[in-house]
Amino acid sequence: MCKGLAALPATCLKSAKDIKHKIGFLLQKPEPVQEHRLPKEKETATAVKSCAHVDTEKWKTSFNNLIKNEVGRVAFTTFLKSEFSQENIEFWEACEDFKRMPTENMELKAKQIFEQYIDVDSPEQVNLDSATREETRRNLEKCDISCFDEAQSKIFILMEKDSYRRFLKSQLFLDLSQPPRDEKPCGLQRKGTFTEFGQCLLSHCA
Repeated sequence: MCKGLAALPATCLKSAKDIKHKIGFLLQKPEPVQEHRLPKEKETATAVKSCAHVDTEKWKTSFNNLIKNEVGRVAFTTFLKSEFSQENIEFWEACEDFKRMPTENMELKAKQIFEQYIDVDSPEQVNLDSATREETRRNLEKCDISCFDEAQSKIFILMEKDSYRRFLKSQLFLDLSQPPRDEKPCGLQRKGTFTEFGQCLLSHCA
């Protein structure tokens, strides 16, 4: 039961319910395609634009601006999934998480990342040359915060020179770049990220 939402305008209540539903769609695994549904990229673009500010102009200036932005990563990951190459962004994110881990947990996590993304015939093997793969294997022996730096850098460059350029030309990016429809704004829609929006919505609901 929501508390305090009665004071909001009816249009804002409806917007909050719609956006909550769309966030749920983005966070769940894709369901089988049903008839009359929007194409996945179009649906995702609509959901992202509804619940967060989309600064596509900034995303165009550099890949770093895109990948460092929470909403940008969601959109880019969606695009990579459509190309069946999401292992690249997942590896990059795993490396970022690894750098923030407590030292005592690093050794186990490093082994998991290597076996998942780098080792030959790993389930989600990223495209690295053999020299980088072997260098990373040796790094596991000392296992510090820089363990995956070289491999992560090469995957970043690969995405920047390849997938990022295609993303900027994709229908998903073009949809996200369209100006929002001229509707009365709701305060709940002005949050910059999914996390901020979620906190805003949950602050009104039990």
